[in-house]
Amino acid sequence: MTGVVDALGPLFLLILLGALLGRLWQPIADFWPEMERLIYFLLFPAMLVATLATADVSQVPVGRLAIVLLGVMGVFGALLWTLQGWLRMGADAFTSVFQGALRMNTYVGVAGAAALHGAPGVTVAAVAVAIMVPTVNVMCVACFIASGTLGGASFSRSLLALLRNPLIIASLLGIALSVSGIGLPGWSEAMVELLGRAALPLGLVAVGVALRPMALLRIDCAVWATNIVKLVLMPALVLVLAVVLELDPVSRDVALLFSALPTATTSYILARQLGGDAEMMAVLITKQTILAMITLPLWLRLAG
Repeated sequence: MTGVVDALGPLFLLILLGALLGRLWQPIADFWPEMERLIYFLLFPAMLVATLATADVSQVPVGRLAIVLLGVMGVFGALLWTLQGWLRMGADAFTSVFQGALRMNTYVGVAGAAALHGAPGVTVAAVAVAIMVPTVNVMCVACFIASGTLGGASFSRSLLALLRNPLIIASLLGIALSVSGIGLPGWSEAMVELLGRAALPLGLVAVGVALRPMALLRIDCAVWATNIVKLVLMPALVLVLAVVLELDPVSRDVALLFSALPTATTSYILARQLGGDAEMMAVLITKQTILAMITLPLWLRLAG
């Protein structure tokens, strides 16, 4: 347990530092939204390209990893949709529950994989991002469409945003460079790696800035049910599947880590743009991020 806590502890401290800076409005209020855009559109994609383009992806059990990650997402996505009537909530609230249960904070995931397993962990995490990000984005946009919270114009914008998603583009580019044997020639490899190194610490601080402490005062059965699905039931099923499919320890830990991550901070923006319950989304992001500081080490200790 001590090893897992020692690996994840500095990551959580960076998140808490971000929460403190956000409350103190430091450096200034307008700085953090622009910083998050820089991380999302440049630094994090650079890290994915650098990892996938130069790594030996053939050492990763991509097929079995995909079965575990996508299988669990599919099971709980279908379950939530089936239970929508029983949950007795409006369409806007349900879309936030759906996002809160299925989306994951990739900054925390890749940073955690690096802290636990170094370069091999980052490689498996990059493959996990390439598998999960396109799928979860399609599922969440489809949920908004099926719930009727957006019109035709919003649908076209959301589809265009999906095609322009920098994490999807970076994953596909990195895989193409790896498979083709081109890699990152010359100085480009060192440059892209340097950009990528800045992504994880800044990304974790940005996660903390996005937290809303006042959201913790909201007591809502739907919120807690979503948190249980996200932080308890999904990692439990992933762990069972990982054992059944005999994933190696690194792939098992990364799959478990990604299934137990708090939901993405970008879910709040999507909720605002596509007619979801943005207030509930803020509650889910804040509570899951804080609870994950307890549940993630426990799950990883159980797996080990």
